[in-house]
Amino acid sequence: MNPLVFLIEDDPALRDALALLLLSRGLGCQSFDSAEAFLASLATHPEWFEQAACAVMDVRMQRVSGIEAFARINASFPGHALAVIFLTGHGDIGMAVQALKDGAFDFLEKPLNDNRLVDRVEQALVTSQRRIEQQSRQRDITQRVTRLSTREREVMELIVAGKLNKVVAGELGISMRTVEVHRASVFEKMQVRSAVELANLLGRDATQAKDA
Repeated sequence: MNPLVFLIEDDPALRDALALLLLSRGLGCQSFDSAEAFLASLATHPEWFEQAACAVMDVRMQRVSGIEAFARINASFPGHALAVIFLTGHGDIGMAVQALKDGAFDFLEKPLNDNRLVDRVEQALVTSQRRIEQQSRQRDITQRVTRLSTREREVMELIVAGKLNKVVAGELGISMRTVEVHRASVFEKMQVRSAVELANLLGRDATQAKDA
């Protein structure tokens, strides 16, 4: 799917100029004259969150500000991959810095440097794509874990904690042969070949994992 660029700006002259700039650099965009219009479109197009997307949004707009719109997006679509770039005046930098802490990609101060804006939009799209890929990997890992039985999950936790088969057997009160069977099943369902690979997949400390 092609990446999406959204332009949210209530100044029609600036909005048109920025849209032409992005188009001239091969970045077509969808323009909105208010944060409310953008939020309404997001609510009716959930598929937009399935592809790389960047929103270029003015901090100060009538009625709903860019900052408030960003807060609503975070609340309504937690974990979204949309990368947001704020356009700010000098007096808005404090708000923009706070927005960065809340997960915004960047803020650019007016008057805008054309090359800087396009560069940051392109970088934001790359970041958004990486977020989507990471989320997809996490969903895949979660699905693998759900296929494990309760006992297999117990064995898995002890494996990634660095426990040897005989120790796992002792802690769970089962035979080593049963541990070996569960261990093999865990590796198969999690699609890994070693304890180290399993620890890495789960984001654990792989230096503790042992194969035995």
